[in-house]
Amino acid sequence: MKDFQAIYVPVGVPTFHLESAGAEFERSVKVLKELCPGILCPDEMLLSIDLMSSFLEDKDPDLIIFQDVTFANSAYMEEVLRRFPHTQLILWTVREPVIDGGRLRLNSLTGAFSAANIMRQFGKTFEYVYGSAGEEKVKNRLSAAIKAAALKKGLNELKIAQIGHTPQGFGFGRALDSDMLYQFGVRVESIEARELIDQARSFTNDECLAYLLKAKNSIKGLDALPENNVLDFARLYKAYDEYVKQNGIGALASRCWPDFFTSYGTPVCAVLGMLNDEGVACSCEADAYGALSMYIGMQLSNSPVFFGDPVSLDEDNNLIYFWHCGTAACSLARDGRACAGVHCNRKIGPTLEFGCKASDDVTIYRIGREDDGTFRSFIAKGEARDMPQQFLGTSLVVKTENNAEELIHTAVERGWEPHFIIIYGDHAEELEILSHMLDIEVERY
Repeated sequence: MKDFQAIYVPVGVPTFHLESAGAEFERSVKVLKELCPGILCPDEMLLSIDLMSSFLEDKDPDLIIFQDVTFANSAYMEEVLRRFPHTQLILWTVREPVIDGGRLRLNSLTGAFSAANIMRQFGKTFEYVYGSAGEEKVKNRLSAAIKAAALKKGLNELKIAQIGHTPQGFGFGRALDSDMLYQFGVRVESIEARELIDQARSFTNDECLAYLLKAKNSIKGLDALPENNVLDFARLYKAYDEYVKQNGIGALASRCWPDFFTSYGTPVCAVLGMLNDEGVACSCEADAYGALSMYIGMQLSNSPVFFGDPVSLDEDNNLIYFWHCGTAACSLARDGRACAGVHCNRKIGPTLEFGCKASDDVTIYRIGREDDGTFRSFIAKGEARDMPQQFLGTSLVVKTENNAEELIHTAVERGWEPHFIIIYGDHAEELEILSHMLDIEVERY
């Protein structure tokens, strides 16, 4: 698949103040090349439909940044939509440079109304940016929209593996391949958990030595667990890793209990944690939409994310406690101490045991489904507190930006799934724009 391609389409008419327009054009090109180095920009403003058509002639963009440098009527946008009806689009209006009782120099905002009106008639969704290139809020908005558009394109290259079925009562994570493909452009591959269990059993100790050594470099205390469990973990790690690499898997949703305890005798938790650190988004309890949410968060943050349940609420301090059995990436461990342990219920290891590191900014996220089958996005912001491990397994405590008690009450009443993603950094704007581009409802908390 071709690389992500954005183009800048600065339109206008020559009857306005071209000196002011030219200055805006130059500043815009400079900012866009900083934000998106590969963006294609014309050498001059496109002050006629013929000039614009000539520039667009050989282009195949994934994102169009359409800017009314001056007023331009809707015919400009009509031509863009005729050529690229399915391409993501940002509409950018620049600020009127001077209000002094004299000439209207650009009239860019009226041009935006003309362009937006025709897009509405076409049923075209778009992102809107208002302001001049030097403004920080404009840069931030453009950056978020460019990242979201690139990520949306990247989803078309993603293959998610469903390893086994969701346990009884966890059907919220089960995905149909047609739904994933239609809504997100994502391909789904399914395999039974027993196939990877059988593959793991076929490996000798020597064949798994490299995986064992790699795990010991990341996880403290493996040697304190029964040797057979540690070796079986290394076998399973090799089986999952080879399956991921051989099949081009970018994210996976793995069944865990009860099979890996009852049929294999060793949990898959630590395997998923190791793969999360290697850039493969891995959810447990076969939650495919959780894995997709993780992948999106990892792409935006360029780092692992936390997957877990909200398990406790501290109303007085505005805190939500997130936890799961022990699958978090080792690099998320507070003070760099990712330790091996045993599963809190089954008493078999290895699982991962730690509290997660602090961050001034985190984003709580989830792709979920409404009762009518449509998709929606949960987005909230907060701060990851510097707190030790709260429960057996892995835990993370978030002080939410808005009222935590109201957030929990509303999320429960709205029927959100019990698995959430914690992304390090503030990525709320990118996630909201991505949701718009995917035609998914956004719920901000």
